[in-house]
Amino acid sequence: MTAWILPWVAAGAAALFAGGALYVSLVEHPARILTGPPMAVAQFRTSYPRGAWLQGGLAALGTLAAVGAWLAGARIAWLVAGALLGLVVPYTLVVILPTNKRLMDRALVPDSPEARALLRRWTALHAVRTVLGLAAAAAMAHLLAHG
Repeated sequence: MTAWILPWVAAGAAALFAGGALYVSLVEHPARILTGPPMAVAQFRTSYPRGAWLQGGLAALGTLAAVGAWLAGARIAWLVAGALLGLVVPYTLVVILPTNKRLMDRALVPDSPEARALLRRWTALHAVRTVLGLAAAAAMAHLLAHG
């Protein structure tokens, strides 16, 4: 892969990540919650494993491509933008994963106050991922447009 393509791969992965995260934050999760906690938990248990692989892969690809672009001679801003996107990985593993695991836990009673609280908490936690993804995608788009 030649060096010129790395910024485009990074920006494309960041844009796809940000779009997916924005969709989940503004459409999927609010709709999930409107179905009521039992259905919301059931739907989360179905969609989360699929989304985790997609979003994790896009974050990793975008981060690695941005770092690669910087190593190949691009401005340090590519490293910063890549690090911003890369932050979603440890944030997810350290901050969001305990909530995800509890929502996935078959011992959780789907219609319990705990389930309602976990779903509300997940809304706020995921919003941080969305903001990080949007910021990284915007930074990379700016870098593509302005060298």
